[in-house]
Amino acid sequence: MLLTSTAQSSLMMILVYVLLFGGIIYFMMIRPQRKQQKATQELHASMQPGDSVLTTSGFYGVIIDIMDNTVIVEFGNNRNCRIPMQKDAIQAVEKPNLAKSEEE
Repeated sequence: MLLTSTAQSSLMMILVYVLLFGGIIYFMMIRPQRKQQKATQELHASMQPGDSVLTTSGFYGVIIDIMDNTVIVEFGNNRNCRIPMQKDAIQAVEKPNLAKSEEE
């Protein structure tokens, strides 16, 4: 079965549109999501005991201990309020050394 020139050009246009939309989806959705995942992994890898953290639920605390996928965070001035949570629940980390050097 031979395709006419108009059918061939129509198929080429459809192919061009599919590739164009695929590229747009990649650069608008997939690429930024991968960048965000990489930044989150770097954030979790840089956490150390003593760092101040902000959890995804909006609580501020200090990291006491880090295990494989679990972090023990101390909240408030009460030393008895230590809660284990997943690393994924940490949204932001602030290093205490950076805060001290900025004050000087």
